[in-house]
Amino acid sequence: MPIKVRKKVKVLLTAGGTGGHMYPVLAVGDWLREIGAGEITVFYAGQRRGFEDEFEDRYMSTYYIFPSKLRRYFSLKNLLDIPMFLISMLQALFWVFHVMPDVVFSKGGPGTLAVVLAAKFYRIPIVIHESDAIPSVTNKISSKFALRIGVSFQSTLQEFPKEKSFFSGNPLRESMMKNWVDQFSAKMYFKLRAEDPLVLVLGGSQGSLRINNFILDSLLPLLERAQIMHQVGKQNFKDAVNLSEITLRESSDEFRKRYLLRDYLSAKDMRIALNAADVVIARAGSGIHELALFGKPTILIPLAESANDHQKANAYEYAQTGAAIVIEEDNLKPHVVLSEIEKILSKEEKSNQMTKAAFSFAKKDASEIVGKEVLGVVGIEL
Repeated sequence: MPIKVRKKVKVLLTAGGTGGHMYPVLAVGDWLREIGAGEITVFYAGQRRGFEDEFEDRYMSTYYIFPSKLRRYFSLKNLLDIPMFLISMLQALFWVFHVMPDVVFSKGGPGTLAVVLAAKFYRIPIVIHESDAIPSVTNKISSKFALRIGVSFQSTLQEFPKEKSFFSGNPLRESMMKNWVDQFSAKMYFKLRAEDPLVLVLGGSQGSLRINNFILDSLLPLLERAQIMHQVGKQNFKDAVNLSEITLRESSDEFRKRYLLRDYLSAKDMRIALNAADVVIARAGSGIHELALFGKPTILIPLAESANDHQKANAYEYAQTGAAIVIEEDNLKPHVVLSEIEKILSKEEKSNQMTKAAFSFAKKDASEIVGKEVLGVVGIEL
């Protein structure tokens, strides 16, 4: 139901350039626009590459901020990022002044600290949100200027000042929560056999080269056990097609149909793919919250070099609920993965337990919780 406000409210969103940052911030923006019924205008400042369609679909005004990155470890790239950060600061100061929002909501990621600092300079209220179990450098710094700090994991509350922090779960795209289909129809949509199990392999919005290589190297024994739908990333798609054709060159046409390669999955196709899957293999970024929404038994392979080792922390915290199994990259062997897939597919009780745990973990109202906090700092209480 639309809210009633005495004045129009302008909200400026900012996020890094990955799906793990972008989708949650857009989810909050969508909730704000829907509840505001024309009284709330949402803008975006930050990276846009790869998500242009998302902004065009929303008719959202966007402003580019150079994606300078903060690192905890020594790297020569840190020296290069110093002038880049200065450029992003100048951009942020200009665009924030141009929009002059009532509140800034930051999801973290490259380029967002400049927007947060610009908002602080103009004395604009700031709300931030952390998706991972271990906060990023950007959000640790941003938290010093934020009035409210949302987190996706209960354990992360201890990383920020208690009086400013709140647990919300991770905001989920509205498009992922509607128009669900049954598993039979979902498999048929992708022209897969409805009666055979399906393993969905996801490497994040950009794909994962290591997971891709592992799946392609292990393709024949994996396909003996289940159909595989494999999202490899746009940049990796051509190589994956060539390698899979070499691997399956002597296989029958029927067997080859058990393997479906996709470069990227739109929100619609991702929703249908998750409905179709019996098991999901994925990285352990913030996307695990969407996996939980669909109640899918999951095998998580955390990225070994993730900042602050946050993917490992995410993976093990999620696995503690009983919804997932963790296989670290050092143990990524065909017999290990096949064994875990077999445990899930052959034991209905285990699969049901993992599904129940996943559903319990998902927070469908996270966008609303965060959105209310964003409005709260400008004096609008719902």
